[in-house]
Amino acid sequence: MAKRLLKKEHPPLTAGQRAAKILFIVLAVLAVLVLAVIVGFKLLARPPVIPPDTPPSISEDGQPPSTETQAGLERKEYTYTFLLCASDQSSGNLDTMIVATYDTVNQTLAMVSIPRDTLIEGETASGKHFYKLCSMYAYNGMDALKEEVRKIVGFPIDFFVKIDTEGFVRLVDAVGGVDFDVPVHMAYDDPSQDLYIHFEPGMQWLSGEDALKVVRCRKNSDGKGTYPNNIYDAYPDADIGRTKTQRALITAVLQKAASQPLNLPTYIDIFMDTVQTDLGITDLAYFADKGLKLDFGTVEATSLPGDGSVTYKKGWDWCYELYPGKVLEIVNTTGLNPYTTDITADMLHITQSGTVTQPD
Repeated sequence: MAKRLLKKEHPPLTAGQRAAKILFIVLAVLAVLVLAVIVGFKLLARPPVIPPDTPPSISEDGQPPSTETQAGLERKEYTYTFLLCASDQSSGNLDTMIVATYDTVNQTLAMVSIPRDTLIEGETASGKHFYKLCSMYAYNGMDALKEEVRKIVGFPIDFFVKIDTEGFVRLVDAVGGVDFDVPVHMAYDDPSQDLYIHFEPGMQWLSGEDALKVVRCRKNSDGKGTYPNNIYDAYPDADIGRTKTQRALITAVLQKAASQPLNLPTYIDIFMDTVQTDLGITDLAYFADKGLKLDFGTVEATSLPGDGSVTYKKGWDWCYELYPGKVLEIVNTTGLNPYTTDITADMLHITQSGTVTQPD
């Protein structure tokens, strides 16, 4: 007579065991979803196609372009240029402008800040003249700004990324805040903007709101006397010091984000909600995949040098006149140049006042 197989009975799960089982299932499902997003991104990823550079038929001085420019320059393989920027909350002008070149083959990233008050010859569609780079976007739009930046650095900008302040705050909070070495005393109060910045130098943890205040701080308001005599530069080298802080803090945030790849869906949501860009979805997937492998400790970062005390045409004070020779040196030696050969001086078109003594 065949033995009957009896079903073995298990004791009922306790409430704690049921909760643990449910939690395990939820975590497993989330892990699968995150993995699916990452795999999907890898499948979507396509290297962006950059059209060949088309030099102008006539240069800005009215002369034909040089022979080297006419012949065209060869781009490094899978190397891309970007303009990273953010708006001033109070004026609508751009507060931050960083040119970046990313060589995805050799995994190198170079960044250079262009001071917001950089001297240019700007004109609106209605014929109004302006002379600071930070106003180009507000008056003429992003394409005009990218073209103006091309004149300064000597190579075209492939893509732009414009982030608003909400996106920056959300990204910093999404990575859990950052430990950052605040470089200077910061004490600025502006009730009209509901802006209150107070930090002392040293390593400290910054939330998203804290990080935004640190990158915004240009002036202190705790000097002697009353307004405006109590206002002074927060950095000894004025806005150049602030751009250095901006680059360092942005690098710290990106480095921490890259160390947390499982947060990729959150980063994507923030990017889609708060960023304006001409990058397509396959471009984003490509750079997200490549960026996770980048060693941010090797990032080359600097500012374009110049004289920030220039007065230009009808009282435009504190314009920042770039030193063309120094700009050319930085472009060719920091990894910023996307070409296989050096950019030449005739490829730069930097506005000069004629009042600044150029360094040796």
